[in-house]
Amino acid sequence: MSGHSKWANIKRKKEVNDKARSNVFAKLARYITLAVVEGGGVTNPDHNVKLRLAVEKARQANMPKENITRSIEKGAGSDSAALKEIRYEAFGPGGSALIILAATDNQNRSFAAIRNVVERHSGKMGGPGSVSYLFEQCGMVIFPKTTNTEDAVLDFADRLKAIDIEEEEEETIVYVPFEDVGKLTTELQGLEVSNTEVVFKPNAYVEVSPEQSEQITNLIEALEEQEDVQNVFTNALITS
Repeated sequence: MSGHSKWANIKRKKEVNDKARSNVFAKLARYITLAVVEGGGVTNPDHNVKLRLAVEKARQANMPKENITRSIEKGAGSDSAALKEIRYEAFGPGGSALIILAATDNQNRSFAAIRNVVERHSGKMGGPGSVSYLFEQCGMVIFPKTTNTEDAVLDFADRLKAIDIEEEEEETIVYVPFEDVGKLTTELQGLEVSNTEVVFKPNAYVEVSPEQSEQITNLIEALEEQEDVQNVFTNALITS
């Protein structure tokens, strides 16, 4: 199992636990609203790729339909114009790197809160470009093995010219070029997916000690508890 797969497992377990927390739907709602804002006010998921992915993610989390609709409508309103996606870069324990995505209407507030969390967990903030060169932005699609044949998933990967394929015990993870994310819906052709989103995939992984693995996991969990933080990616080879 690769380093990313280990981290993906940790992250998905964290998301399962998060579903019991009150801020999960709030984060998803902000993600949907942001997708409308960044899509120029386009509220039809068929014509707004980011919105389509956001809505699909919300459905996978069992977010009520009325919440999704309300979030889309909010994105088309004038009071959402200040909402922006900000990418923060940071260094974690053991020479690890992190990319932190936030959706915020107050960049100063978000930066101060994120910096505080990073520094409290033995990390430090970096400037733009300080770690992003260590990652590749791409689409990630997770296929359950129980409901998809190996040949069908490989055919999908071939059609989308996949960057990488990772095999887990119960799932196959396919990474596709970022510019082809908009083709995902049409190219799935009946395949069942458990998750589809845009991610920052490390170009290489950094090995860290078990103690540092725990520190990094705690750091990421603390970051994801922040209201503005939407997602966190690391190149640390997390050990369980």
